[in-house]
Amino acid sequence: MDKGTLVEFRPSGEGGAGATRPRRLAVVDRPEGKKLWVVIDERGQAHTLHPRDITYTVANQTYKPSEISAFLKEVQPYLDPDSLEVAWELLMEDGETVDPAGMARLLFSDDSPPLQYAAHCLLSDDRLYFKQKGDRYEPRPAAQVKELKHQLSVTLQRQQEWEGFLARLRQVLAGESLEWAAGDRPWLEALERFATLGEEASHRTPALEVLSALGRPETPEEAFQLLVDLRLWHPHENLFLRRSQIPIQFPSRVLEVAQRCLIDPPADSSRDRLDLTHLKVYTIDDESTREIDDGLSVEFLPDGQHRIWVHIADPSRWLTPGDALDLEARRRCITLYLPTGMTPMFPPELATGPMSLVQGQLCHAFSFGVLVDADGAIQSYEMHPTLIKPTYRLTYDDVDEMLQLGIQAEPELEILFQTASQRQRWRMQQGAISIQMPESSIKVTEDDEIRIDVFEESASRILVSEMMILAGEVAGRYGEAHGLPLPFRGQEQPELPPEEELMLLPPGPVRGCAVRRCMKRSEMGVTPIRHAGLGLDVYVQVTSPIRRYADLLAHFQIKAHLQGDPLPFSPEEMTELLQGIGSTTYEMVQVERQTNRYWSLEYLRRNANEVWPALVLRWLREHENFGLVLLEDLGLEMAMRFSRTVEVGDRLDVKVSYVDPRRDLIQFVEIDQAVPQAAS
Repeated sequence: MDKGTLVEFRPSGEGGAGATRPRRLAVVDRPEGKKLWVVIDERGQAHTLHPRDITYTVANQTYKPSEISAFLKEVQPYLDPDSLEVAWELLMEDGETVDPAGMARLLFSDDSPPLQYAAHCLLSDDRLYFKQKGDRYEPRPAAQVKELKHQLSVTLQRQQEWEGFLARLRQVLAGESLEWAAGDRPWLEALERFATLGEEASHRTPALEVLSALGRPETPEEAFQLLVDLRLWHPHENLFLRRSQIPIQFPSRVLEVAQRCLIDPPADSSRDRLDLTHLKVYTIDDESTREIDDGLSVEFLPDGQHRIWVHIADPSRWLTPGDALDLEARRRCITLYLPTGMTPMFPPELATGPMSLVQGQLCHAFSFGVLVDADGAIQSYEMHPTLIKPTYRLTYDDVDEMLQLGIQAEPELEILFQTASQRQRWRMQQGAISIQMPESSIKVTEDDEIRIDVFEESASRILVSEMMILAGEVAGRYGEAHGLPLPFRGQEQPELPPEEELMLLPPGPVRGCAVRRCMKRSEMGVTPIRHAGLGLDVYVQVTSPIRRYADLLAHFQIKAHLQGDPLPFSPEEMTELLQGIGSTTYEMVQVERQTNRYWSLEYLRRNANEVWPALVLRWLREHENFGLVLLEDLGLEMAMRFSRTVEVGDRLDVKVSYVDPRRDLIQFVEIDQAVPQAAS
């Protein structure tokens, strides 16, 4: 090339990875070695180029670097991409190829160097009408151009949607209120997936693009924070629940069926309900309970005996096996109770309405009438679909107070408690295992306040627990006697430490913790199995059919058999159902535990300056001085590494030194120790 030749080149390293490098013009100054050329741009800056870096040469004329600006100014008016369509239509008919000079003559009727260069710019930038073949350009087929135009239109639309989405994002982040567009959902859902599942999330790219566009770190934690900042998520959004397959909303068809049940109740499948509305019925629950699924009565018999009645809510009055309500309950398996609220097994308007045993209303129930002998064993029993009218809705505290005061007007409560005490003693004689551990309940209000209540064993709780176990034994005995495939629940006999070893441990939680470690996981099957923990040879849970699908299955089977109808489920079908219930219930229990753990840590975070009395329950890794402690005021069990020698059963005062609920980390320090303890 001669000195003064004007060339176009695209400098390497500009525009970023994947970007189109900008075109630059420069004038040839001199050769450099055998292959390279030194060129000077309009700013007087020298560049050393290999021939492959040169993308266009302006032939037959020489220039000075100072003339480049004027050259470009002359080119600028002709850089209209739309002008290529006319040339494409003309050339496509004959399938002719064209070079920049020919295109300049076709478009501008002039092939001067500036106009040739303008044609080169149009052709080299075009991705629609022409494709390059060597030094010439070939018109694309009409069908291909049509498809490319469609793709370009889609790309343009997506770009407009993206820019609109980003604008709305920034508006919301600035505090403005607006309605999200329908097209915004894919980006928002991608953010939700990334915040929930992190690197395991599918289709993460849109989420990463959003975070990058906002200049935020491309991490799941930042995606979570962005959703909070957008007021789409709560700062304490339940990621455990989001990661699960647990359904939160009821399908519209199920809600429609529930509404029809309320407006036009279906016919009662139980042909002869026993009328027990003359009996006084007590329902005993926590104050916050809305699904009231059990009540208790005492029937005074002429011979001076007392028949105990355990009334269980009868949701099967409102549904049949295989209908929409039943299948939805089967999908959910249990009502999920979380500190922030519950996710019910049935639509709430049914579960807390006609399915529940509501005070003062005529209710459908499935009732177990039992005579208990002086030792606490079952003397005789009967079961019936019934009509009852609950008399009192009481809390556990109410019943404890009434029992303590010995209110003469309610002798039934004392009889129920005495019968429960007999039953408890009888079960202990049968080998039942008592574990004395405090239980806590965590509630979060709408104002985001956290309340933790600790439940110790009390007369009222013993009363209710024993009556529910009594009904379960009756159901199990009936199923065993008649060979019914029911969801029998059992538990293998644990290998407990020797009695003398247990007696060396302090009574109460420490001893209870040692026993609890030995207990086997309970299991369900369609044939009777001993329940070692309860001390019963046969047992079926039947007392929560609004909240546990296995209990509802037992109701379906027993009620059908009592009426002489075919059983709804064969042993094979029942086995398959119980397998599904087991896996779903396990997942829901895990979510419940994880959520309770999160709110426990959040409560401790908010009360970081509090000093908590702690009881050393057991070692986790004794060689590391790492053990489990019970925060006695809260009923919470936490891991802690001790900085001094302690013994199981020791009491110490601790406070939180570090806690991160989202990462499930907590550290404690003993208040008279200066060194923080290791994270649990």
